Amino acid sequence: MKDFDSLVEIFERLRAPGGCPWDARQTHESISRCAVEEAYELVDAIDSGDLNHLREELGDLLLQVLFHSTIAKDLGEFTIRDVINGLADKLVYRHPHVFGTEEVAGSEDVIRNWERLKRQEKGKAHRKSLLDGIPEILPALLQARKIQSKASRAGFDWQDHRGVIDKVKEEADELREAMERGNAQDITAEIGDLLFSVVNLARFAGVDPETALRRTNRTFRSRFRKIEEEAQRRGVPLEEMSLQEMDEIWQRAKDKTPS
Repeated sequence: MKDFDSLVEIFERLRAPGGCPWDARQTHESISRCAVEEAYELVDAIDSGDLNHLREELGDLLLQVLFHSTIAKDLGEFTIRDVINGLADKLVYRHPHVFGTEEVAGSEDVIRNWERLKRQEKGKAHRKSLLDGIPEILPALLQARKIQSKASRAGFDWQDHRGVIDKVKEEADELREAMERGNAQDITAEIGDLLFSVVNLARFAGVDPETALRRTNRTFRSRFRKIEEEAQRRGVPLEEMSLQEMDEIWQRAKDKTPS
């Protein structure tokens, strides 16, 4: 822990009188969004496969934990030691099959036990719904996946993926009907239903919808760049290219690159 203690001392010096004025004036609220941003950058580093980038982003995320803990210490709320000890206690408590005598048949039993023990913890027993602990601030795709996963653990789920595929088709048909009627509120509602169903299908397929969509976004960017490069090579403004010309370049790029 010597390296960690040294890191804590460095950051406490930044917050101390004579240290960094910017670090010293920060509050929990002023840096609250930074943790979210750093978490996304960490995911981006994982997707890139660059281990040096991954190591750096893990450090940046750790900085957020240290930042909030140091602010809390300055305010007499808690310390980084309290954070670490609280996490250690939680891990032991939620893994009775490792640190106790409880037996589990597999990972599904582990998840069910985790949820049961989590509901019994101090400060969480008052929750009236299994879904109460899901933060509203989560990105919509991630929030939908968490909602569906918790409902599934309670037994509210489709029998298999075929039912989910049928639901996706049903929602697509309802969206088409809403668009033909031209009612903006209905269209918004049906798009939401369709997206929710697609997230459900991704869950059944064992695919993270955020990861899948980011991959598609990267693919689209790569192929669209080919259209831009070809327009530049021809000396033609992109806006003046016909849709047919763009589509031909897109198809060539598609044939050369995997989906």
